[in-house]
Amino acid sequence: MAKKGKSISNPSKKIFVLDTSVILYDHDAINNFHEHDVAIPIQVLEELDNFKSGNDTRNFEARSFIRLIDETSKQKLISDWISLKSPDSGKFRVVLNEKPLIVDAENIYGKGKTDHKILNAALSLKEEHPDKKVVLVSKDICLRLKAKALDLNAEDYETGKIKNVDELYAGKTELVDFPIEVIEEVKKHAFIDAGELGLPPKNANHFYILKNKRKTANVFYNNSLKTISTVSTDAIFKIKPKNIEQAFAIHALLDPEIKLVSIQGNAGTGKTLLALASALEQRKNFRQIYVTRPIVSLSNKDIGFLPGDAKSKTDPFMAPIWDNLRFIKEQFIGDDKMSEKIDELITTEKIAIAPLAFIRGRTLTKIFFIIDEAQNLTPHEVKTIISRAGEHTKIVFTGDIYQIDTPYLDSESNGLSYLIENAKNHPLYAHITLQKGERSELANLANALL
Repeated sequence: MAKKGKSISNPSKKIFVLDTSVILYDHDAINNFHEHDVAIPIQVLEELDNFKSGNDTRNFEARSFIRLIDETSKQKLISDWISLKSPDSGKFRVVLNEKPLIVDAENIYGKGKTDHKILNAALSLKEEHPDKKVVLVSKDICLRLKAKALDLNAEDYETGKIKNVDELYAGKTELVDFPIEVIEEVKKHAFIDAGELGLPPKNANHFYILKNKRKTANVFYNNSLKTISTVSTDAIFKIKPKNIEQAFAIHALLDPEIKLVSIQGNAGTGKTLLALASALEQRKNFRQIYVTRPIVSLSNKDIGFLPGDAKSKTDPFMAPIWDNLRFIKEQFIGDDKMSEKIDELITTEKIAIAPLAFIRGRTLTKIFFIIDEAQNLTPHEVKTIISRAGEHTKIVFTGDIYQIDTPYLDSESNGLSYLIENAKNHPLYAHITLQKGERSELANLANALL
């Protein structure tokens, strides 16, 4: 008979020990380890208790996890192994302040730090279950390195991560030596049946650059209708695309049948500017244009540390969006009527620029919704935003997956990469990766060389 607190021996099963960063990334993480057992150090619950108040996503994740544990345990002691809901899942328990018998992380790394107590919880399980592989799962690279230094297995949380991010769907394909008669035909008609054109098979809305020597046709393949149409390079709201990738982005942004768009690219490729200009071009079709970005504070301080009211606190974070709007307005110098119209749109909040946290609880009906710097969102945050979309709403995510400002996300685990990989074949979705910087030659130098 197994001793209290121990699971039945099974050499193939593992014990995964989750730290706080994993729970704040995905509150349902304990249900994603299949037949293996999952443990949570008591210090993680203490940290989650500090996160449970507030309106940020991590606060919702903390509250959701606490409720999940309460439902799972019911009348049982959570310090004992408890079966998870799914019949194929392993067991779960909370590890109390048990010190390892041989190796003590606090003696090695220093006393009083929560991370070191979490390491000790994992080490105690390793000694308690020598027949099983104990693995610490954390989004914190430093904690994983400390674990490995103590001969403790440590891994990143893999659920939701995108493999081969350098091969992530780009939304466009260039075809050379394409039949010249087809290119000529495409230029003559607004829509052409794509069935007999010899395009590579695609299960997604996709952009093509068809080339034959000096002849070129830039087209959009509609996967639902199985048609291709020519992509215009005309200016919108006096913003003219400077390269064909930008024209592709504008086409997706203006297409009323495409409800979800993502634009990925380096700084200076024009992501936010194109999205904002497209929204203004279609302002009469939407009740409101809402532009937002997740607030990632310096030194991880909340905006509550800054002086002033909500607007003065958040305006510094929204400055890049205001800069783009100002640039658009400058295109209408001499046109007093349009300049006044843009000011009126801001005054009446037809254009609203605010932090992402301020949209909680809202239903996004007939709104053109732009989320800038989307690479700083978790996959769960992206899912939450899209799930808030009401009728006649269009959602646009822009960002650079290689420029992450939050400590527990990277190019593989952020919400923008997750969206591109998982939505690429949906008929309501279109994506384009912008590669050519258009800010300035100096900005291009920074992206290319530094």
